[in-house]
Amino acid sequence: MRNERTQLKAGGAVAGAGEPEAIDVLSIEETITSALGASRGQLQVSMLIDLGAQLRGHIALLREPARKAVDRMWHGGVEWHRHITRLDSVERQAAQELSSLPFGALIEVQLMARDCQWLLDGYREGWR
Repeated sequence: MRNERTQLKAGGAVAGAGEPEAIDVLSIEETITSALGASRGQLQVSMLIDLGAQLRGHIALLREPARKAVDRMWHGGVEWHRHITRLDSVERQAAQELSSLPFGALIEVQLMARDCQWLLDGYREGWR
């Protein structure tokens, strides 16, 4: 039984752990699952801050391959516009500080988790 984390390169090819473009898919999925399930317990702002920081790191890692893929698209097309608009929105949201209110922070973390999931799905599919 293998105990290694699955790491992928752009396009979905399995990468070796030491390769620079390897992305730890399981770690990202675990963070997303934790963020989306955060409302099931007592809201702790410190936990939400930690999840937000982890999600920002994952978004930063996935952003580069997403930008490269968008740059290869025809810049007048509907697909390009849809992707560049969403990617710009993801980057703006990730740059914002979390709300100091527990419920506001929860909503922001969950939205960031959905953005991270969108980036991860696009990465796995070789950018749609």
